[in-house]
Amino acid sequence: MIALPAGAAAILDRIERAGYTAWAVGGCVRDSLRGETPNDWDITTSARPGEIVRVLGGLRVKPTGLKHGTVTVRADGADYEVTTYRVESGYSDGRHPDAVTFVDSIEDDLARRDFTINAMAWSPKRGLCDPFGGQADIKNGIIRAVGDPRSRFTEDALRILRGLRFASRTGYAVETATAQAMRDCAPLLDAIAPERIREELLGLLGGRYVGRVLTAYPDLVTHVLPELAPMVGHGQYNHHHKFDIWEHTVRAVEAAPDDPVLRMAVLLHDCGKPACFTRDERGVGHFYGHPEAGAAIAAKILERLRFSNADRARIELLVRYHDYPLGDDARTVRRRLARFGEANFRALLLMKKCDCAGQLTFPEHLVGLDRTARLADQALAEQACLSLRQLAVRGDDLTALGLRGREVGAMLERLLAGVVEGTLENDKTALLAYAKETRT
Repeated sequence: MIALPAGAAAILDRIERAGYTAWAVGGCVRDSLRGETPNDWDITTSARPGEIVRVLGGLRVKPTGLKHGTVTVRADGADYEVTTYRVESGYSDGRHPDAVTFVDSIEDDLARRDFTINAMAWSPKRGLCDPFGGQADIKNGIIRAVGDPRSRFTEDALRILRGLRFASRTGYAVETATAQAMRDCAPLLDAIAPERIREELLGLLGGRYVGRVLTAYPDLVTHVLPELAPMVGHGQYNHHHKFDIWEHTVRAVEAAPDDPVLRMAVLLHDCGKPACFTRDERGVGHFYGHPEAGAAIAAKILERLRFSNADRARIELLVRYHDYPLGDDARTVRRRLARFGEANFRALLLMKKCDCAGQLTFPEHLVGLDRTARLADQALAEQACLSLRQLAVRGDDLTALGLRGREVGAMLERLLAGVVEGTLENDKTALLAYAKETRT
């Protein structure tokens, strides 16, 4: 028994009373059978689009995809997509059907869907419709394509990454023939819009079982992120690391909070290592300059995948400074907080903890990072002056002393540096006296 929300139940009831069949379909059925609360509810019906609009008269109906038989219906404060049973044909762009044909069979409609766990429908009157064994695959923890997997991925190559996203979220194993077809059809991903790749990739990275997927499918991940391919199997030859670069990275990503953007930064944090690798006369591996090299690689990836400017700036900063010492004394920690700001400081601290978790060599480093965190907490609790906004003087105060133009900004930075270092007190009178004395 699946508990439908009131709006979905009302829509199904009105369509059924008009003489058509209607079902909740797809992800909402899958999530309900998994014991999860669906994020949204989709409905499919034998009614044609015009009939849907007529039957649901009185509700707010938007013709959001009439070409493909879809309308969006507002009921009981929520939006529901209602789509006519359909089959699809001709995927010349490897993503969207060239033709959509409306049909009368729910089984035909389900046959066009990607994976068995998404090819189920449920009706309060008729119960579960599961012609491809999705319920059994949920029970057994399997991701399996509907019908011939090559056909499913040829129709829409993005399904390859979607399957990995489901695996990362659920911990399910990809069925053997489906996994092989994913690999065989991977070149088709080259035609997919970068934004689509980005969203599926972030969804994959946000999953609870992301480590399993990155370990099992580095070839598919690096197909869309070819810059990371040199990391796979690349030894580090250094006592700080037990694992190769990719294995270390996977473990670091697993240790990160489930913030997909932060996990993207962790995934990229060592991407500069292969290009910077050297070995000394003792055979010890070194990666001098890899954070800067990694930031340059990350910038190209993020631009290609069309990340937002804010996410690009955040990820590039985290990659560039992930190896930068944050300090183990109060003064240095204040400097770093002033330089990076609290949000970036804490993100860098998390990056370092993930890096340690991926090394499994020196757990005492985590103790040091905990000390750094305590010092940062203390500085913030004491409301230490860490920014110009907190400084006791303003530009107008310096202008009144006769400073002009760039002199004002330069003096404000000098005063802030002195306060952060502890050589100056954040007191207006004292700061103005210092400015007057040291003005050049």
